[in-house]
Amino acid sequence: MDRRLTEPRHSQETRTRATCKSAPAPDELPPPPLPMLVTGIAGVAGYQAFRYFHQRFPGQVVGTRRCDNWRLAGEGIEGLDAGDTAALQQLFDRYRFRSVLNAEGHCRLRACELDPALAHRVNVQSAHSLTRVLSGRNVRLVHLSIDLVFSGLAGAPYREDDPPDPVTVYGQTMWETEQHLMERLPCCILRISLPMGRSFSGHAGAIDWIESRFHKGKPATLYYDEIRTPHYVDCLNRLCHDLLCRSTNGVFHASGPRALSLFQIAQIINRVGDYDPRLLMGCYRTEAGAIPPRAGDVRLDSSKLAQTLGYAPFRPWPSAPDLVPASPDWHFERPDADRRHPRRIDQCLATVDWSDLSDNTTHKG
Repeated sequence: MDRRLTEPRHSQETRTRATCKSAPAPDELPPPPLPMLVTGIAGVAGYQAFRYFHQRFPGQVVGTRRCDNWRLAGEGIEGLDAGDTAALQQLFDRYRFRSVLNAEGHCRLRACELDPALAHRVNVQSAHSLTRVLSGRNVRLVHLSIDLVFSGLAGAPYREDDPPDPVTVYGQTMWETEQHLMERLPCCILRISLPMGRSFSGHAGAIDWIESRFHKGKPATLYYDEIRTPHYVDCLNRLCHDLLCRSTNGVFHASGPRALSLFQIAQIINRVGDYDPRLLMGCYRTEAGAIPPRAGDVRLDSSKLAQTLGYAPFRPWPSAPDLVPASPDWHFERPDADRRHPRRIDQCLATVDWSDLSDNTTHKG
């Protein structure tokens, strides 16, 4: 294996920290425009955002999920199918929303390739419904897009002015959604990477899917050469909170400062959770099947966002430098000083300790 694929890249991280002040704690931010709608709460980003805002502003935050996802229920949760403009209009008439965080999206890559019509309905037509309903309303809109609007062939972190060239149906539909929104509404679009946190279902998102394989004693195969810039979903919640309070519009890259391959991400989860290291397999994208196609190095350069905010919005994931793999066999190493247990995944990989406001936290073995 090329050792460059297992060594962290620090250039963006160093540059961003050198030009930005400390980020605010969530409780230091003012309330966003309320009432508020969060769409797509079945995914990691939407689910965690709904929990974040609902806890802070009870009775003033509504989250939507598909009507057939009846298990996802509770106060403030409404069923809404993608593209149902009439039902969305009724929600707005009922609640009079003043802000929207749009996290709607069908992100399962293989399912999107096999059913492009479904991907288009969920990812694109839902945005068409949103623009129809928001037209003429004074509503703040923040929309979550994805790093997979890029192919990963550039060989350098992507900036906002780089032309999208998606290789998947998912990436293509997310790019179409960006264009539709920018042409019709004033909004802030965040291209995110992998949001590291828990989902409602327990199998959506990187942490849940990878850990579920290890927990069941099943192998997980991840790519050496798909490079992402993952970020704590807690930091994403704070960022969305801040941007909902601002009038900042346009497209911004919003990802973590530490680049990791999917294989490295799985190494971290495997070792922190104290799972059998033999369950983790690695391969290159060319060794995988044709469906779904895979992007390559889709690192995002988020310096424009940091300069706009005046602070770096994301802590490195993982925040502890000694949890960054140093070799392809790093997850086989189990130092006595490590505290390894599945609960540790929640404590140091899926959540942020806001009582520690430092950007450089160290691993407390």
